[in-house]
Amino acid sequence: MSGVSMDGFRIEPLSPQTWPDFEALAGRHNGVWGGCWCTWFHLYPDPPERRELGHCEFKRQLVEQGRAHAALVFDSTPDGDEAIAWAQFGTVAELRNIHHRKEWEKGLVQAPDFRITCLFVDRRYRRRGVAAVAVRGALALIAEAGGGLVEAYPHDLVPGRKTSSSFLYNATRTMYERLGFDYQRPKGKGNCVMTKIIPAA
Repeated sequence: MSGVSMDGFRIEPLSPQTWPDFEALAGRHNGVWGGCWCTWFHLYPDPPERRELGHCEFKRQLVEQGRAHAALVFDSTPDGDEAIAWAQFGTVAELRNIHHRKEWEKGLVQAPDFRITCLFVDRRYRRRGVAAVAVRGALALIAEAGGGLVEAYPHDLVPGRKTSSSFLYNATRTMYERLGFDYQRPKGKGNCVMTKIIPAA
């Protein structure tokens, strides 16, 4: 999959070729989520090289080794195409570290083939449906990788309570429902487990 159009945006997989675009997006937002560079979900256990290299270089090396996957969303700008969002996905072995992991393990019935762990949208593009485009891009890449059971862990918000989009690292239950995911169970305080079967492409 390369250069597929979705709702006027272009989807590309995270790769050594698109790393500079990912790096530019993360760099514009101080490394994202407190400088994590979307590495936290890789860190169980936390490898010593991450502390030695720092988040950015550790993530870059994972990408070079084919051990980090994401759908990047690109938009055309006067200065050229730039990445404006991503959705991180991978196998459980690749993304072992999730919030409320022990609770998730205790309630597990069937291990997923893939999980979507983190979304990020450039602050200039928020509240425009771009997070959903990123997830759809991730699902398309998962289909290319063989498909299977996909899990996501969105925020299950209290009706009527407003939450800043900057805190929604995996979007909302409502968004995933619109994308065809089924609610399975709660996870922690304010999150849940949702699943969808993705056929192989």
